[in-house]
Amino acid sequence: MNWLLVIAGALAGAPLRYLTDRAVQARLGTLFPWGTFLVNALACAALGFLGAAAFPANVEHLLGPGLCATYSTYSTFSWETLRLAEAGAPLRATANALASPAVGLATAFLGAALADTLGL
Repeated sequence: MNWLLVIAGALAGAPLRYLTDRAVQARLGTLFPWGTFLVNALACAALGFLGAAAFPANVEHLLGPGLCATYSTYSTFSWETLRLAEAGAPLRATANALASPAVGLATAFLGAALADTLGL
């Protein structure tokens, strides 16, 4: 049963990631991959919250490895960082390579702190 919940979450997470990424990039129109940066930060915050809160196992499967795992994307982050470097934007590539993991960790801790503050 757990694998069905993971699949259900994934069916929502992947398209949501793609649509969010495209909307952010269309709005900002820059060379920096703000869409991927945002979805990864949001997914980390959600996973931090989920990990610190006491939800039933079925909710954790649906939202953790289902929704959040497919909403975030390490492969796209890596590819976009490489693309920036190849396009002659080494500062942007370096900023993305350093800021994305740092922001991901920070938002995960913030998500966990929020769950603790709310007493979940």
